[in-house]
Amino acid sequence: MTRLAKFKRITIKIGSSLLVDNPHGLKTDWLNSICADIAALKSDGKDVLVVSSGAIAMGRALLGLGKRPLKLEESQAAAACGQISLARAWSHALGEHNITAGQILLTLGDTENRRRYLNARTTIDTLLNLGAMPVINENDTVATSEIRYGDNDRLASRVATMVGSDLLILLSDVDGLYAEPPTTNPKAEFISEVPAITHEIEAMAGAAGTELSRGGMVTKIEAGRVATSAGTAMVITSGKQQHPVAALAADGRATWFAPNGNPVTARKRWISGQMETSGIVTIDDGAFRALESGKSLLPAGIRKVEGDFARGDIVRISRVDGTAVGQGIVAYDMAEATKILGCKSEQIAELLGYSGRSEMIHRDDMVLKPRAAASKSTDETATKTAKDHA
Repeated sequence: MTRLAKFKRITIKIGSSLLVDNPHGLKTDWLNSICADIAALKSDGKDVLVVSSGAIAMGRALLGLGKRPLKLEESQAAAACGQISLARAWSHALGEHNITAGQILLTLGDTENRRRYLNARTTIDTLLNLGAMPVINENDTVATSEIRYGDNDRLASRVATMVGSDLLILLSDVDGLYAEPPTTNPKAEFISEVPAITHEIEAMAGAAGTELSRGGMVTKIEAGRVATSAGTAMVITSGKQQHPVAALAADGRATWFAPNGNPVTARKRWISGQMETSGIVTIDDGAFRALESGKSLLPAGIRKVEGDFARGDIVRISRVDGTAVGQGIVAYDMAEATKILGCKSEQIAELLGYSGRSEMIHRDDMVLKPRAAASKSTDETATKTAKDHA
């Protein structure tokens, strides 16, 4: 996996045609090969998650619906049957490598609504931290045209940025981006690297069509714009052969899209650019010292909270004298924050009735002002409280 060595968290998107053959069903050998690739990535210490299409295609085969266009209710019924088989197949194939699979079904609203977005991100992070591998798909059983992504390229880009992946791999029927449709011009120039998604790159994608045409690139370019702007690199490569990720790692043919920074710096750019905040969190000197050293903000160092903020809102971080030192995404709403301010993290469950996050604001969700980073405090109380945060 040499070519992928620098990446730590990888999202892999798999299209339906790679995984399911209509009307014959699951491509078992191909699935086993991609799971072997995933096992190799995980053995290198990487986090891996998969956005897997195929539920409706699996359901078509199971219900004998053929290739005819389906009504909405038929698609939802096919998804209901296909999702069970798809999840079982992933669980079995990954289990051969002692990897536990976890199923996540999302709709557009789950990544657009702030609270549901945070819940989904936390669940996926927890699965990864426990060594499991999330298998994610759009919840086609309940999604309608008004509340769905409709394309797993877009879903994959949103998932990748949501969980801070530094690479998104789009496995496709095509091996990358061409300057012209290769179906009409076999000598079309292949684009191996895209430093930035420009109007010229968009023009190469053309209009909507099948994946084998230039138009099949449209949603992939859209996905690339979302991913790269959030600091996630993206690569498009063919998934037709077995062990497609191993082939990519061994310098297989692909188009690479360069990220704008990395996921953490991209998120912090967004946080620092928010002009309006929903509240104020006032911290003591010890907490400030801890933030200077790169720690997260724990409830123990908070003196006061103000405003009407909800979990996921941007709040200002201030010292006791009123000096603003930064801002960040808060992990609790105002009522919960009021209950746990000043307490140790192990007291959170007792005070709230459930085990929440140990941090009020995680260091990856926080931006300090330059003057805060340069400030030094040496009083004994600050030093002691900073140690409590360590």
